[in-house]
Amino acid sequence: MAIDRIDVNVTSPGRNFVTVQVTTSDGLTGLGDATLNGRELAVASYLRDHVAPTLIGRDESQIESTWQYLYRSPYWRRGPVTMSAISAIDMALWDIAAKKAGEPLYKLLGGASRTGLLSYAHASGTTLERLNDAIRGYLEQGFQAVRIQAGVPGLEEIYGVHDASPGGKYEYEPAGRPASGGPLRPTEETWDTRAYLRHLPTVFAGVREEFGPEPRLLHDGHHRMSPIEAARLAKDIEPYDPFWLEDCTPGEDQAVLRLVRQHSVTPLAIGEVFNSVHDYQTLITERLIDYVRSSATHAGGITGLRQIMSFAAVYGIRSGFHGPTDVSPVGMAANLHLGLAIHNFGIQEYMPHSETTLSVFRTSYRFEGGLLHPGETPGLGVELDLEAAAAHEYQPAYLPVNRLRDGTVHDW
Repeated sequence: MAIDRIDVNVTSPGRNFVTVQVTTSDGLTGLGDATLNGRELAVASYLRDHVAPTLIGRDESQIESTWQYLYRSPYWRRGPVTMSAISAIDMALWDIAAKKAGEPLYKLLGGASRTGLLSYAHASGTTLERLNDAIRGYLEQGFQAVRIQAGVPGLEEIYGVHDASPGGKYEYEPAGRPASGGPLRPTEETWDTRAYLRHLPTVFAGVREEFGPEPRLLHDGHHRMSPIEAARLAKDIEPYDPFWLEDCTPGEDQAVLRLVRQHSVTPLAIGEVFNSVHDYQTLITERLIDYVRSSATHAGGITGLRQIMSFAAVYGIRSGFHGPTDVSPVGMAANLHLGLAIHNFGIQEYMPHSETTLSVFRTSYRFEGGLLHPGETPGLGVELDLEAAAAHEYQPAYLPVNRLRDGTVHDW
């Protein structure tokens, strides 16, 4: 067989997704996720104009060779657009390989290393009371771990903080879409790090007082702190046994995490904006992190993410794969199959997609008792309803911008 056709589908069932469908000469199809929030059309063009034409007629079973061809052959390597495109092709070829074998993908990756994947939900609230209501709802659903994000007194809107509806569920869409006739630009939020650093330890204290020591509590700093600020926060929340502190500083300067390590034993997670094993070299070899936060969608697909986790395993570092709703159900399924197979799995982020999204992407993965499982359907276990996808046209949407109170652009 050979690759006969590569289609790139851009659809917006509640939010924007870029999906690749690779079709072989005997009619087998495989899906891959190439969604890059706020830059979707850049990846779609890269795939249509620069990647797909070079792959027609190639042997679809040569997954490793194809990955290396797409990564090493172009002069311009890495970066989120390139690696998201490679990710989608890689996922689609693995999907085809598993369908040919008549097996769920995880069995081609070495089989299951566990019965299910510990997962965490996103609990948030503008006040501690509302945050606790959200946490309670997720614990009742069976979650054993929750990411806690809370409003900060004096700040109006904060990324990742929304009041939950009854039962702990809320629709989470931080990528803003312009009002009818309004300007096409990101919304802007105001940030105050000192207020945040004062408030967050009281949030951890309040949650522990309400729910006790058992729930695993995670928190995302979202790159907003300087190294010394991150060290202070890691130390201040340490008494409340955090599962991890995520993205405490911007990811570009990895060496700054040495300072955080010197001051605290709070576990650290980083990497959702990283897209190759090379981005992790210092972090892994110096054991500056405890969890890898990349996703199959942005780090080179199954092949690229497995490279990272094989490297991390040598140093005892585990996975915490990125699983927001701007990773499509295809990308989520890829995370789950790899997570089930590798030995150094840690935890899986799980934000359920909306009913509208799931009317376009038909999934077979399941959530039971706080654990996710990719299911037993051959391949990735996700099907794309092309007719339903066509009913949802692309709509420009952008993640917010952060500014300090004096108007200075700040890390978001």
